[in-house]
Amino acid sequence: MNIANRITMLRIVLTFVFMFFLFCQGFWAKIISLSIFIFAALTDYLDGRIAHKKNMVTDFGKLMDPIADKILVLAAFAAFVQMQLIEAWMFVIIIAREILITSLRLFALNKGKVLSATRAGKHKTLSQMIVIFFILGFIVLKEVMLTFFTWNPSSEKFFRQGIYIMMLVTVGLTLYSGISYLWENRKIITKL
Repeated sequence: MNIANRITMLRIVLTFVFMFFLFCQGFWAKIISLSIFIFAALTDYLDGRIAHKKNMVTDFGKLMDPIADKILVLAAFAAFVQMQLIEAWMFVIIIAREILITSLRLFALNKGKVLSATRAGKHKTLSQMIVIFFILGFIVLKEVMLTFFTWNPSSEKFFRQGIYIMMLVTVGLTLYSGISYLWENRKIITKL
């Protein structure tokens, strides 16, 4: 297993460490959780860069890199549902899109066809990462305020409304990217 693939596998391991600290009590646990998520997100850029620069692109990497990304992102959203920060129906739409498109890509790959990512899919991923960072920032801020100051309930309402609006945008982009992906690959899909 080359270094790029090891970094990809590290991202999966970091997902579980991120989740552990996210559900731990205390200010430092939340800071560590946010730091681990940032580092895990950066490994996505790092493993791809290493693989292409050092000519280490493998079938394993092509398969596992997007899966590792989805594990990280979906774990964060699942945690936010558990913490009652996002609506369960939003998570269901996001996970359904990811399962459908990933399954389709794997099926096509098995048939010797490569279905590449679309621009809408990249926008979807960016919006998901932004909302995850926003929610993690909210969690850390709330923990800081509860630890060192006082937490104002009106601040909670403000942040929760912001999260809801951002999640609506993210869910909209998720739906749009899924539909546009199916539409752009319709000729390939019908031949599978």
